[in-house]
Amino acid sequence: MSQRLVIDPITRIEGHLRIEVVVDDNGVVTDAYSGSTLWRGLETIVKGRDPRDIGFFMQRICGVCTFSHYNAGISAVENALGITPPLNAILTRTLMNTALFMHDHPVHFYQLHGLDWVDIVSALSADPHAASQEAFRYTDLPYACGEDQLKAVQQRVKAFVEKGALGPFANAYFGHSTYKLTPEQNLIALSHYLECLRIQRTAAQMMAIFGGKQPHPQTLTVGGVTCVMDILSPARLGEYMVKFQEVADFINRAYYPDLLMAGGAYANEASVLNDVGVANLWTHQTFQYSRNDFLFQSGVILDGDISKVHELDESKITEEATHSWYKNDKPLHPYDGEQEPNYTGFKVEQTLNAKGEMEDTKVLNTEGKYTWIKAPRYDGKSLQVGPLSNIVVNYAKGNEFVTKVVDKFLADTGLPLEAVFSTLGRTACRMIEAKVVADNGLLAFNNLIANIKSGDTETCAKYTIDKKKSYKGRYIGHVPRGSLSHWCRIENGVIQNWQAVVPSTWNASPKDAQGNMASYESCLIGLKIADLTQPLEIIRKIHSYDPCIACAVHVMDTKGNELSSYKVNPNIKD
Repeated sequence: MSQRLVIDPITRIEGHLRIEVVVDDNGVVTDAYSGSTLWRGLETIVKGRDPRDIGFFMQRICGVCTFSHYNAGISAVENALGITPPLNAILTRTLMNTALFMHDHPVHFYQLHGLDWVDIVSALSADPHAASQEAFRYTDLPYACGEDQLKAVQQRVKAFVEKGALGPFANAYFGHSTYKLTPEQNLIALSHYLECLRIQRTAAQMMAIFGGKQPHPQTLTVGGVTCVMDILSPARLGEYMVKFQEVADFINRAYYPDLLMAGGAYANEASVLNDVGVANLWTHQTFQYSRNDFLFQSGVILDGDISKVHELDESKITEEATHSWYKNDKPLHPYDGEQEPNYTGFKVEQTLNAKGEMEDTKVLNTEGKYTWIKAPRYDGKSLQVGPLSNIVVNYAKGNEFVTKVVDKFLADTGLPLEAVFSTLGRTACRMIEAKVVADNGLLAFNNLIANIKSGDTETCAKYTIDKKKSYKGRYIGHVPRGSLSHWCRIENGVIQNWQAVVPSTWNASPKDAQGNMASYESCLIGLKIADLTQPLEIIRKIHSYDPCIACAVHVMDTKGNELSSYKVNPNIKD
């Protein structure tokens, strides 16, 4: 007899995500549903506002990748108005994006996704001397893996346990049968977890050098950047380079070796293999490091066929709301998108709780509408976006920046190329992407210095907005979680329509009118869950996408009951 399993909320992500699966008598997933339970609404908020202000609103979509939406909001308006920013501004934005990627990916693996692979309790029984020796299997220069350092790490975490709590490591499924690292390997990763807490501060400071602060930098403007004094300051440039080198060192000596370690340990773990989800992959060029060159290139791969990379046809992108809480169900191009809410609520059904007991639970009404996320499609097809898509597309195109790192990683692990099409591969590709950025991030830095030395100090292009004209434009680019696009229409000098199609919209979307799944739902089908009361396998798969569900502020009581509801018209002028 089939039963429904509800995981809500999915923790260690940005935003609010609910996963529901139907499992058979053998604990195998036969159907899956991904639902976001809070409404973003920012597209509605910006209607009627000055286009030059929209980037500041859009960066509030997310509390993590704030620069991505800030840059997208500014760039979409620039595209609509026909503005090309000066090279200094382009390269400065690339340096800020570099800081974001080098911050985001290590933090995702260690602080968010790492506990899906690393058993912290197991690390407490490790032999620090043996762990220190083990670290040399993956790099000639292990990071924070001296015997004394590992012993100190062990004692710090044991202190949590002796107080009756695991602190930041609480509420995990430690001891689960699908954990594969040895105690010594777990201790190595635990040391790097703690080190990453320090490194992420340095990465945030990198962003603040040119952005003013992090999160929510403030130095982008339509036409260019405003951090002129920082760009022209040798001291500030030198500070960026030093911090870049510190973070790059962590990526190369900790992050890369830990994925080698995990790749070997999990090479035969069925729950993380052969589960690509959607095999249609899309990425878009990003990291412009000169007047005409990008670190990563664009392309679409269909049905997992890496022998051919297609160019994107923007006219084929649509969003529909058959199973989303909006009124208009039709597939609409983002330029014409609508988001009038139509919340239809939940239903009550018997589900299995964490104690293994059946109880009445509010569940998604999966026959109708069950999420605030729309269903973006490309020529009617679901696409997967993210580091896996970016690395595979660029590898297929022969991008030398990427092939060099991928070939080395495959050689170091002994894994075949096909292993990339999996949860394990998706996690490895995020590290590979971070390493490509770390290995080549100073290209834009050096070109910025060379351009300034040539006498070019321009940082912002001139432009005008004709209130009698209609404009439309978009930003498309690859950000830490995948392909991001913002689409706008400008009428009478103000925003008439704005649509943001974020990476997690592509990956976490509900079924469309034809019943086609997106990647979150698809990758769960056929998964065998060892213990229905500890669905680590599901969480590990979903975390591999680094979910960034739309941010929201909400209030609830400890039992999850609604306290009050408020309706605000954001367009009322004082």
